[in-house]
Amino acid sequence: MCEFVSWIEKDGKCYFLTAADLASKRGKQLIKHCKNDDDLVGHGAIRWFYGEFTGGTERECTDFASPDNFPREIVAALIAGKFRSMGSPLGMLNDIARAKYKEIEQPAWAKYEEIKQPAWAKYEEIKQTARAKYKEIEQTAWAKYKEIEQPAWAKYKEIEQPAWAKYEEIKQTARAKYKEIEQTAWAKYKEIEQPAWAKYKEIEQTALWDLITQAASRSRAWQ
Repeated sequence: MCEFVSWIEKDGKCYFLTAADLASKRGKQLIKHCKNDDDLVGHGAIRWFYGEFTGGTERECTDFASPDNFPREIVAALIAGKFRSMGSPLGMLNDIARAKYKEIEQPAWAKYEEIKQPAWAKYEEIKQTARAKYKEIEQTAWAKYKEIEQPAWAKYKEIEQPAWAKYEEIKQTARAKYKEIEQTAWAKYKEIEQPAWAKYKEIEQTALWDLITQAASRSRAWQ
């Protein structure tokens, strides 16, 4: 998986994505295409957005200690806050601004964890109960299979195949039921966790990028 910031250099141009790009019609199509938000900062997303072009040199850098690590186009976009909601370049901040960011970010993270943890515990409880039920059924079916298969070794092939088929039928049905329960529990967990994560990211990204766009908050290298 590519990291923030990623870009592609080709024919003297620097291709990358900004928050405005993702908010555009093409960007919304890209979000639907990628499905996973983590992929939106990657080279594949860049190529898809700009029309699946080939070639070029794929680059990425996560060291924000110096603007010298990035092309001038990306430096300008970073300073202007054009990557808001796409990443967290804390290395751009000076110590005072970083402390201010932490004052806002940490309570937001604590709130997210407060909501997430009981939801995750409930999901695990349901999953483990469903799995125990599945194992109970599967093991009973296995015992039944062995009961039929072992005394019949002389006529093994004749008796073993229908006994195995029955075991597989019971096991697959039980597993399907387990997956149904587990997936429903996971959906319920995500229903609770995702809005909490979105709220945390909204607070965290707003705090960070509001500071980055203020020259006085950036480290000396980024002034």
